[in-house]
Amino acid sequence: MARNEEKAQSMLYRFREAQAAELGLSRPQKKRPAVASEVRNLPESEKWRRQVLSEISRKVSKIQDTGLSDYQVRDLNDEINKLMREKLAWEHRIKELGGPDYFKIAPRLMDQEGREVPGNRGYKYFGRAKDLPGVRELFEQEAQEPVKKTRQDLYRNVDADYYGYRDEEDGSLLEYEAERQKELLEQSKDITYQPDDVPDEMQVDGEDTRTQQLDVNGAISDNLAKGAAVPTQQEIEQILVQRRRQQLLDKYVSQDIEESEKETKQLTGLA
Repeated sequence: MARNEEKAQSMLYRFREAQAAELGLSRPQKKRPAVASEVRNLPESEKWRRQVLSEISRKVSKIQDTGLSDYQVRDLNDEINKLMREKLAWEHRIKELGGPDYFKIAPRLMDQEGREVPGNRGYKYFGRAKDLPGVRELFEQEAQEPVKKTRQDLYRNVDADYYGYRDEEDGSLLEYEAERQKELLEQSKDITYQPDDVPDEMQVDGEDTRTQQLDVNGAISDNLAKGAAVPTQQEIEQILVQRRRQQLLDKYVSQDIEESEKETKQLTGLA
């Protein structure tokens, strides 16, 4: 019965509006354009946006009515979401025409009226639509925000594994280290020292060179066994040059010191 009365009132209203338009008592209302880009002037775009806001406000108030059935609530919620998208289109158009940027200055009261289900691409639920069967479960399944851990909580979870004290218990890690050590030892065998790169005064005979080379290779092997990096060819050459220089200094400087000591003893009569 109520539905028929609504239809009658609606038909009567439309009849009176049409009659008033024929008599020139009221101006016929212009239908809102379906596409916002068809409007070319800013004031008209502002007018249509205000009209959409008015409709949204009216429908959001209506969807709170407890007398509506679930089907009516769903249809009304769909209409509100459609109007929200239309409002967004008019705000884009107003910005294109040089008007105010409503995305920054306008309050988001209409958007905040509805709750958005995660992963539902902006579809919102208003009023009683939040309590519809199937919708309530979606909000209950919404994941809670993870609690931010404090510095004390982070330190509390730090143990010996964090500092690598128990790496030896990892069999795969030990196997990987053994393979890498074997590879590096094989690479160190290919490292050779060229005596031609050393000045003549630093040259030594072949046996000394071979001995120094073996000492260097032995040092490399020890370092590799300890996990140290493999020295380059240039670094090995610098080590050999420094070692030979030290030998020459020990040889000639010590002789000069002995001769000076003898001269000092002869002059002082201690010899």
